[in-house]
Amino acid sequence: MRPAGVLLVVCGLVLGATGDPSQDFCSQILNSGVKPGFPKTIKTNDPDVLRAARHSAESFNNCSNDAFLFRESHVSRALVQIVKGLKFMLDLDISRTTCKKTRHSSLDDCGFQTNRTLKRTLSCYSEVWVVPWLQSFEVPVLRCH
Repeated sequence: MRPAGVLLVVCGLVLGATGDPSQDFCSQILNSGVKPGFPKTIKTNDPDVLRAARHSAESFNNCSNDAFLFRESHVSRALVQIVKGLKFMLDLDISRTTCKKTRHSSLDDCGFQTNRTLKRTLSCYSEVWVVPWLQSFEVPVLRCH
């Protein structure tokens, strides 16, 4: 099977199983000349990139001892690679929110800290593996400083 055929199968499985990512995403990959196994730059405001960034922030919150939740604040670079699903490689910033961990707030409802002493932003590199047809994700790499 040619690389484009493999991509078509992956996108077909993705769309058939979950309705995500959008058909535009699959068209973008198919028409971009990306080959399976080769990372390809993708727009930082792509909905799938933003979902991967959210998974990264949630993973950070699960490992952090901070009293407040962090949320993705900016994605500066995004790559996608097709390998047994989609692997997103992100350079992103995460910032402290006003939501405390103990309240288990939805990150969508959390604004960023404005208090000078509580305001904090970390620069991170993250790899997020997404297998849409299994509705699974994993964040095996997350480095923040």
